[in-house]
Amino acid sequence: MLRRYTSLYWFFLIQRFKILMEYRLNFFIGLTSTIFLQAAGLLGIWVIVSQVPDLNGWTLDQVLLIYGLLTLAKSINHMFADNLWVIGWGYVRPGGFDRFLVRPINPLFHLLADRFCHDGLGNFLVGAALVIVSSINLHLVWTPLNLLYLIVVVISGGVIFIALNLITATSAFWIIESIPVTQIVFNTHEFARFPLTIYPKAIQLFLTILIPYGFASYYPATQILGRDPGLLAWLPPFVALVLAVFSYRVWLFGLKHYGGTGS
Repeated sequence: MLRRYTSLYWFFLIQRFKILMEYRLNFFIGLTSTIFLQAAGLLGIWVIVSQVPDLNGWTLDQVLLIYGLLTLAKSINHMFADNLWVIGWGYVRPGGFDRFLVRPINPLFHLLADRFCHDGLGNFLVGAALVIVSSINLHLVWTPLNLLYLIVVVISGGVIFIALNLITATSAFWIIESIPVTQIVFNTHEFARFPLTIYPKAIQLFLTILIPYGFASYYPATQILGRDPGLLAWLPPFVALVLAVFSYRVWLFGLKHYGGTGS
């Protein structure tokens, strides 16, 4: 089963890149546009930290490490699950979602594989650059174990992003226009660009328990920086697994109640 779906995804990916290469200028614009958008976000962080050099004990390079981890996690969601944003108006409303239900593969897999979003490559490059530059400035030593931890938490962060988007996107089976619902939850990740300790306890709990973007950035960063984060720094894979299972059950519930558009 795993081999079959891996082969299928590779087939979808190749076809997607063939389409993208037909319009190479658009491919380049999409790739670079996200880099410029991230540059604007970085400028905002620089302005904040330059005005408050000691952000509750966090320096600019430490904040950039947090931001880099978050951007890497978000890039996974952007590349591999961007179709969740458009499920309502792109598939459910015009009736295109029905074709996923008559093919002998998992409908969610088909939805995700139907479109690889190359814009996310720009986010990945920015996130990787931030982690590398901040690591150099902070004189971090990357052992094989630390590198393994980095890979695991980045993938876990990506799964957290995807799972939260899947939960909210499933609302498209009832309200069609699910983008506002997804946007409300997704935008809270902006708080996770900074150390959670600068926020009131209520926001810290919110980003740890309810909408756990903190496990995609802050808690892994504390471990990498050796700031004695405790057990929470080792929870990203478990949080990602729990969210993935829960979000898939929400998806199955929504799929069970999908009645089509009649078109």
